[in-house]
Amino acid sequence: MQVNGKPYRTVWMEDGAVKMINQLLLPHAFEILKLPDHRAVAEAIISMAVRGAGAIGVAAAYGMAQVAREAPEQGFWDYVADGTLRLQKTRPTAQNLFYAVKKVNDAMRDAPNIKEARRVAQEVAQGIADADVAQCESIGCHGAKLIKNGARILTHCNAGWLAFADWGSALAPIYRAKRQGKDVFVFCDETRPRCQGTILTAWELDQEGIDYAVIADNAAGYFMHRGDVDFAITGADRIAANGDTANKIGTYEKAVIAHENHIPFYIAAPSTTIDLKCPSGDRIPIEERSEEEVLGAIGVTDNGIVTSVRIAHKEAHARNPAFDVTPAQYITGIITEYGVSKPEEIRERIQ
Repeated sequence: MQVNGKPYRTVWMEDGAVKMINQLLLPHAFEILKLPDHRAVAEAIISMAVRGAGAIGVAAAYGMAQVAREAPEQGFWDYVADGTLRLQKTRPTAQNLFYAVKKVNDAMRDAPNIKEARRVAQEVAQGIADADVAQCESIGCHGAKLIKNGARILTHCNAGWLAFADWGSALAPIYRAKRQGKDVFVFCDETRPRCQGTILTAWELDQEGIDYAVIADNAAGYFMHRGDVDFAITGADRIAANGDTANKIGTYEKAVIAHENHIPFYIAAPSTTIDLKCPSGDRIPIEERSEEEVLGAIGVTDNGIVTSVRIAHKEAHARNPAFDVTPAQYITGIITEYGVSKPEEIRERIQ
């Protein structure tokens, strides 16, 4: 990714510390967090300082590498077990997190001794990060073939650079198409309640010089019905074996409306987001977050101070599911690093 012309990854490891772009301050301020241990990484995932399926997975992998560094010789494996559980409990829906933690943990336990377990944890964590970048870049190449010059594309939430180590999933084809010289326009759903479309996707598109408009979530159907949208593309937090897909709350609505208006609806995600042990979307756990995210909003004052304000009256209560599930029947295709597949073909494509 380019930030003011300088290349960054979303999250990386340096001298034992995990560093990441603090997404809680965007787009009003750009700050790099330095997290000294796995507990700080776990808290960053919970607070959504880092968010997005791939970025969470990479952060958790690096967190596991920190667990290995921190663990004492006496009680090493007990410490590893505790750290593994702490990282797994941070977010329940995103498959990449569980994939990454398990991969590092398995590699450590296959090591012949503790010294080698520490070394291999770092090596495997870095491999997960590098693979995430390569997979997303490949998604961009495959997905860009679907984008015609002058395309008008609807997105929901943020599945760009910030949601992965680099490139992103849903935005990777758009970035690739732009770099191929194609003219594209993006409708960014605001994505209440945390407004990732407004805060993150719009900021990324500015950095890349892509034309866009932020729209209220409820306006997507209006623009689709008018014929202003050529196709929709979103990311995914978990894809079941039958192609049902969990993504940010509101994705299901957009898929149904796209289907009703005969607009192609694509999901973009690396194969690590696919959970072949999960037979259908009914089995995907859905995180429910604090009601305060719905009852309030965060913004910046005229004096440049980032603050939160309450929108609802003080006695109001809310429900706040963070994700919903889009049935495979509404998905035109799933773009992975292997290419574009029909939802019902996804199991065979990645095995």
